[in-house]
Amino acid sequence: MNDAEYDLLIRAGRIVCPATRIDGPGAVGIRSQKIVTAGADISGTARQTLDFPQSMLLPGFIDLHAHPAEKGSKYGVDPDVHFLTRGVTTVLSQGDAGALNWPDYQRTTVDGSRTRVRLAINLSAPGESMPGGCLEQLEWADVDACVNAIERAGEDIWGIAVNVSRVACGSNDPRELVRRARIVAERTGRPLLYGVREPKDWPFDDQLAQLKPGDVLTYCFRYAGWSIIDGTDVHPAVRDARERGVLFDVGHGMASFDFPTAEAAIAADFPPDTISTDQYARHIGSNPQHDLPRTMSKLLAAGMPESDVFAAVTVRPASILGLDSETGALAPGMCADLTVLNYNDAAAPLVDTNGNTRGGGCWEPVCTVRAGAVV
Repeated sequence: MNDAEYDLLIRAGRIVCPATRIDGPGAVGIRSQKIVTAGADISGTARQTLDFPQSMLLPGFIDLHAHPAEKGSKYGVDPDVHFLTRGVTTVLSQGDAGALNWPDYQRTTVDGSRTRVRLAINLSAPGESMPGGCLEQLEWADVDACVNAIERAGEDIWGIAVNVSRVACGSNDPRELVRRARIVAERTGRPLLYGVREPKDWPFDDQLAQLKPGDVLTYCFRYAGWSIIDGTDVHPAVRDARERGVLFDVGHGMASFDFPTAEAAIAADFPPDTISTDQYARHIGSNPQHDLPRTMSKLLAAGMPESDVFAAVTVRPASILGLDSETGALAPGMCADLTVLNYNDAAAPLVDTNGNTRGGGCWEPVCTVRAGAVV
């Protein structure tokens, strides 16, 4: 079949693409690592054909906040083992590397992975390579070193990670750390990936006023003292931040997803812009496995419309990362990154980080295609 029309033809019972509004049975034809065609009534010869009549095919998923790292990060996990096999073809690191260890991170993880990896560089020069909080030593928040690393890196560094939780910055004043992060952002034209501070330490009104359009606030559905819900509605400062162009990301992790908070926010017309796992080393071997499809299922159970869930892991994070001409859509010329899912009605209950459970099913990964190659 040397004259085959496609290198790979992959058919599914349902193909969904929020960017192009495809939704129905069909196929995707791939040649030379690119999508050639996608939609219904597609035929032709192929060197390899895959059929998933009971499954759903989407653009490869993008996890906007996690910890991919081959080495050098206390939180890091191998992206090709723990993300790519679970349907994630692109992942943004939240601060696994800083200015001091960025070159090694670029060599081993960015360049050394099949998964497409981008970095929100840690404001802390050692990144997450040190024990304890990454910003507990104020001198680690080195503005000039961070700026220089970004200027040398090019597109591999998307933005600046600054987590001002007490765990991350110890006794340091979070205001000073954000001030320094803002200087880096202004000098490089990069956005912040911002880990919010508990509002009893720093009120939302003042804290969120520091964020600019295009910045991403992560951990948006935390519990109790961290909650963005004020009474029965979303806190006014949080709504104001969104109206100014600040983006809101889930960042599930081990402590940052609460069903009641997510349900109240979604009911108040405040869904997240992006859904992310904050997956890291402690999740290895979790049962059921923590991954992006399961996190998406939790947002669906919390009341987020299915179409918005899919957009929050495809076209929307692709646009945020500046990758929307390369990935995030099933359109001719795009990189052939694809994810195939099954919906398991009998899956284990969905559990938030506070032990609250919700019934219903769960999406589970079946197959991943990265740059036209089946994983």
